[in-house]
Amino acid sequence: MRKSVATAAHGFTLVELLVVITIIGILIALLLPAVQAAREAARMTQCRNNLKQLALGCLGHESLTKRFPAGGWGYSWTGDADLGNDWRQPGGWLYNILPYIEQRELHDLGIGLGDPGGNSPTAKNTANLRRAATPLTVFYCPTRRPVTIYPWPSWWQPVNCPGASGSNVIRNDYAANGGDQYAECSAGGTPPWTPADLCYGYPAPWGEASPGWGDAGPPGISNVVDGQGNMTAGARATIARMAPVATGIMFTSSMIRLSDVTDGASNTYLAGEKYLSPDYYTDGEDGADNECAFVGQDDDICRYGYSAPFQDIPGYATYDGSQFGSPHLVGFQMAFCDGSVHVINYSINPETHRRLSNRKDGLIVDGKSI
Repeated sequence: MRKSVATAAHGFTLVELLVVITIIGILIALLLPAVQAAREAARMTQCRNNLKQLALGCLGHESLTKRFPAGGWGYSWTGDADLGNDWRQPGGWLYNILPYIEQRELHDLGIGLGDPGGNSPTAKNTANLRRAATPLTVFYCPTRRPVTIYPWPSWWQPVNCPGASGSNVIRNDYAANGGDQYAECSAGGTPPWTPADLCYGYPAPWGEASPGWGDAGPPGISNVVDGQGNMTAGARATIARMAPVATGIMFTSSMIRLSDVTDGASNTYLAGEKYLSPDYYTDGEDGADNECAFVGQDDDICRYGYSAPFQDIPGYATYDGSQFGSPHLVGFQMAFCDGSVHVINYSINPETHRRLSNRKDGLIVDGKSI
């Protein structure tokens, strides 16, 4: 006769379960920061790659045309495919490098559809608006905001892209180096915003149609380019007054050559991450992040070295639109004129930061040593 052996079932006690749950909770708490740090490292690497691609686009432009991308006319304008890539081009540097970052088709939207400027036919304006509403991954820092389109407040209508204001358009998280002092075509400014009222008493052919902008009246293509495609007297006066004081790489109608970077390509900022308060990441209400990425010279697409850089801070708007910065904890990333990209600490010495943004002051700082 076989004997049956009864085995007693053994389960976890409540205390044992609580211990296991506690241990799992501790492990998760320990791992979560590491996971978040790994994700941020990946985002920062993508951001670095974006900036590297933009820098190589600028250098590709310089290699082919023998000058860095022109800075464009002002935020009254967007890019126009019929106006070349020199001082005649109203669109800014981000528009001008499109062919060099594999976006030739986007750059050429609207080409041959008629006269540019305020007399553009509907087809040209529609094409410009279509470009303005096409987001590009390379323009966005993944730590800051998703790759999509964002509101363009409706208080200003671009001359050659009417209908853009009030629409959703592409933004950018990277800005050109405008120098160590304000070099935008504006009247009524005072130091340190600008070393002189660059357009005061002069025509401001590509400026906003507001009082104090010279005697050119509302902006229009005829204020900049005459019937033969030559620069008007007003445009010549503006550029002549700005050229001696502009110390950056890309600014209003800039045509800077690599040989003009006399402090050395590896010692001079080309472009980098721009500061933006998290309060305004998506609404377009910050005055230095309220335009389309393809506008001409403006704080949206150009920053300066005379203000200290910042990590993105809630409640702190870009009070003068000058700061570089980023949402990254460890620092902001800057591309240099040799195409290299470096992480810069927010606590960088202000004088060092200023020198790196001036291409020609002779006060050389080795970009690789910071």
